Amino acid sequence: MAAADASPEFRPEISVSPVVTHDGLQFWQYMVAGSIAGSIEHMAMFPVDTLKTRMQAITGLDPAHHVGARRALGSILKLEGPSGLYRGIAAMGLGAGPAHAVYFSVYEVCKEKFSGGNPNNPAAHAASGVCATMASDGVMTPMDVVKQRLQLKSSPYKGVWDCVKRVSKEEGVGALYASYRTTVVMNAPFTAVHFATYEAAKRGLTELSPGNAEDERAVVHAAAGAVSGAVAAAVTTPLDVVKTQLQCQQFDRGCD
Repeated sequence: MAAADASPEFRPEISVSPVVTHDGLQFWQYMVAGSIAGSIEHMAMFPVDTLKTRMQAITGLDPAHHVGARRALGSILKLEGPSGLYRGIAAMGLGAGPAHAVYFSVYEVCKEKFSGGNPNNPAAHAASGVCATMASDGVMTPMDVVKQRLQLKSSPYKGVWDCVKRVSKEEGVGALYASYRTTVVMNAPFTAVHFATYEAAKRGLTELSPGNAEDERAVVHAAAGAVSGAVAAAVTTPLDVVKTQLQCQQFDRGCD
């Protein structure tokens, strides 16, 4: 009888933790992680970015003269060698680190403020992404202009600083920001779609195997990032063409 009347066993180790909207990192950790991730991403994909820039530039000059990736790659390798695929990478290296540090830190701070304690709020994720891209584009746009001008065939610039000095002197500092508004218009929907899709995909993948969530965290982040990036790129590619042509509008060279 005494056992039946006994109160339930008290287990102090069981508690309910408040829901958090981020991975528990400090602000500076977001900046460092974002900077490293962004730099690695851009460096790894730089040859592909060079092909994209050449194709978009020549299409803008002559819409009837469409250049495919295979032809663009063959032309670069034949006329410039493999190093032609990496021309301008120094500008990307200088801009990508600081820009992505701003990007991811602003995103995480805004996500925490906008989510209202609800980690499954796609509107908060999208709005946070827009704020992040507006801040990071202000850092990245000048170096992106330099990068794309160096990527073009027969670029007259000797390097990053030569391009910065000559563009500032011949066209004005404003030329380095000529595409900022278009970049924001392009990147705002890109980031909104990207982060809303990313958070949804990450949540869905985690729910498939909740017992192994910690062990599979890297795989989940990579898979969710791949899906969200592909969806966002498909939505915003037309504006990316406009941005490239604005940044390279002084040139009549592309990829023959």
